[in-house]
Amino acid sequence: MAEIKSTMDMVMERAARMAAAATPTTDDETLVKKGMRLAAEYINGKEIDLNRELAAQPPTEQGEVGKGMTQTLLRNITLPRTKELQASGELALQAVLALAGKKNEVITICRELDQILKQYGQHKDQMTQQLEDAIKAQLEQQGAARGQAGKVNTNPAMHPQYREELSRMLTGLNNQYNDAMDQRKAMILQLLSPPATR
Repeated sequence: MAEIKSTMDMVMERAARMAAAATPTTDDETLVKKGMRLAAEYINGKEIDLNRELAAQPPTEQGEVGKGMTQTLLRNITLPRTKELQASGELALQAVLALAGKKNEVITICRELDQILKQYGQHKDQMTQQLEDAIKAQLEQQGAARGQAGKVNTNPAMHPQYREELSRMLTGLNNQYNDAMDQRKAMILQLLSPPATR
């Protein structure tokens, strides 16, 4: 029985040590969330100087608050499927650059992200145009085979295959560009987040 009690005591002591060690993590999570909230307010149009807010934090808290800011800003850099997404992505990218200061590696990666975002729109438009041209040519060939002279006056977007093929093409394009962006975002987060000190 004494052996069971000592094992139970050891388990309880270990649980107490784990609980004590977990307390700083909770503090870190609170600081990360604070940084996330500040960055979200910035993205939503509140006039906040993120660098000033970060500098106002105690030096021991700046790393975690900055990490939260960076995470939120990077989440807002997405493929520009709408004008609103494009605007918030550009704003977030500028804020990441401001937080980076003079870290040349982060600046280079941010430029790559900006280039990816611009190329996405061009690539998407080009693929859509190629699909429309291909369907239009197919419709004209079918019309010629049926003996209809001249161009068939049909909107390619109305063709049953158009939506299915466009959806398939855009899914592939989005996956390709999201992968490229995710790689760069991970590098930025790693460069702007300090290593854990605890």
